[in-house]
Amino acid sequence: MEERVQKIISQWGIASRRQAEKMIVAGRVRLNGTVVQLGQKANPETDLIEVNGQRLKPSNRPQAIYLLLNKPVGVVSTCRNYRVCNTILEKRRTVLDLLPSTIRQGQGIHPVGRLDMESTGALILTNDGTLTYKLTHPRHHVPKTYRVWVKGHPPESILSAWRQGVDLSGRTTLPAQVRVLKQQPDKTLLEIVLTEGRNRQIRRVADLLGYPVIHLHRTAIGPIQLQRPGEPILLSGHYRYLEEFEIRFLHNRVH
Repeated sequence: MEERVQKIISQWGIASRRQAEKMIVAGRVRLNGTVVQLGQKANPETDLIEVNGQRLKPSNRPQAIYLLLNKPVGVVSTCRNYRVCNTILEKRRTVLDLLPSTIRQGQGIHPVGRLDMESTGALILTNDGTLTYKLTHPRHHVPKTYRVWVKGHPPESILSAWRQGVDLSGRTTLPAQVRVLKQQPDKTLLEIVLTEGRNRQIRRVADLLGYPVIHLHRTAIGPIQLQRPGEPILLSGHYRYLEEFEIRFLHNRVH
């Protein structure tokens, strides 16, 4: 059966759908000896597909892997372990560095979405590029739960505004669940549930409302929790394989 080449590459766990599209645009993918054009279709059973000069063989398609990681501070949610900063190449520790080599090498594992470097908590890793593409699409609203320490004591009027939606770069955020869990003399712990994932959204909204974030920790993605009932919490820097019901939730959410 013919499918778009970028979809085939993502299904094989080589890259996410968006990464596969970039590879095609860069001329790194060939179909029957010819450079692929974005949107072109192929049949992996009969056509010769090459990525970076390596033939894509149906028999080599890796088994789908779904992991939950508790991301620590200072680790980036990306597969690239370097960046250019002021013309200097900086090496960074990535979420893939937290996995054993038997999992991260040759399996196409990548993070689904992101947590910024300063934030911690639940992050899904998979080699299912098609699922990643769908889960990160704006039309799929998967609820994510956070525990967030903010400076000061936001009054009910501020919390109400946050719940209803705040103008962020000309577009109002979707309604959110926001409740106070505890207060200390100079800070407040909030539980926030979002159904969208705009870049650094919680930090930006907190800044706009005048109660900056001190620390942000994601505890759950839908029913997928760092601490399952009756079990110890998943430690920082550790991972576990998703349960079948958790994988079903992800797939059902995007169909």
